[in-house]
Amino acid sequence: MAAFLAELIAIPTANPPGKNYCKCAHLLQHKIEEFGMECLRQEVLEMSQSTEDAPVCLLAGYGEGSRILYFHGHYDVVPAQSAEQFIPQRKDHFVFGRGACDMKGGIVAMIYAIRALQECGIKLGGRIGLTLVPDEETGGKRGTAWLARKGMLGRDGIAMLSAEPTSGVVWNASRGAFSVRVGVHGKSAHVGLQHKGENAFEMMLQVAAELKKLKSDVERYHTFCDIGETQRSSSILMIGGASGGGTNFNVVPESCWFTIDRRTNPEEDLETEKAKVIGILENCQKEGIRLDWEVLQEGKPSLTSKDEHFGKTLAQSVKTVCGQAPQFQMCPGLLENRFYSALGIPAYCYGPGQLSVAHGPHEFVDLRKLADSAAIYALTAIETLRS
Repeated sequence: MAAFLAELIAIPTANPPGKNYCKCAHLLQHKIEEFGMECLRQEVLEMSQSTEDAPVCLLAGYGEGSRILYFHGHYDVVPAQSAEQFIPQRKDHFVFGRGACDMKGGIVAMIYAIRALQECGIKLGGRIGLTLVPDEETGGKRGTAWLARKGMLGRDGIAMLSAEPTSGVVWNASRGAFSVRVGVHGKSAHVGLQHKGENAFEMMLQVAAELKKLKSDVERYHTFCDIGETQRSSSILMIGGASGGGTNFNVVPESCWFTIDRRTNPEEDLETEKAKVIGILENCQKEGIRLDWEVLQEGKPSLTSKDEHFGKTLAQSVKTVCGQAPQFQMCPGLLENRFYSALGIPAYCYGPGQLSVAHGPHEFVDLRKLADSAAIYALTAIETLRS
């Protein structure tokens, strides 16, 4: 498992922009087929600049029957802080490298869970559907969203489990997201002739001031979901996570830009909250501020009751392997569970990684947790798909 994980880490599937997808998918497909599973390869050619590095979705399965438990994972990773992060390092029980935690380690655990079932000769009363996708880190447009649009996601699904880095808890809910990049446009002029220019930065501040009023309202919304000790229950609107503009200190800025990141709780309607943000931007346009915006990501929140039969089965498997039942909590970010929830399929996350190190400069996974997760996935499949 450690050797296979190291091979995956060494393929820099950084997203954005989405590199080396074909190479990584080939390695995954080779391992899946080596273990005797059929693997359907779906290349997303219509949204690719070249066939050499088109995004690839892999659909594999184990077992027989019409009832399918989906194991879901993404093989893209966030960009590294340095090239060395794509050189896997093994230290005692730990493997370091970009993607070790989020979530190539989880993918390895899922594949080897199926391998364990094979080696033990376990007969299931249904199938495990293994779905491996790219593009999760940027909203899933050329991965899970593409599969859903083509009608290839979650067919005959009775439950879904993703191997995200959950730090020992089960995620049964997640926030939604509406993130945009706003550009504000003015007119350049020398500082001595600033009266002839139009200051895009000052106009940007006006837009931000209106958004701050909305921010105060947004933070009055609270979720009833368990959020753990590190989160706040209030809803989220962040202004200016990234920003820029202007050319020099003595030139009136002709253009400026900033981002808006609106994260909605499961109790909120994404379309309603999205309309509030866009409404402010449109009102600023009506007041004479020249601006435009680009949607960076958009996804609905998701929520599955912890009392679903599959949720209880997963919790019991965790307790069997780890000795203690897990807590159910809401993920602070956007999850691909939302695509399955939209189909009425109970969807949860449980993975070997620690969220606190995901996306960081020293990302790692504990191999003991990797083995535990593989056992948990296998036990959960046995109990869920009893004949």
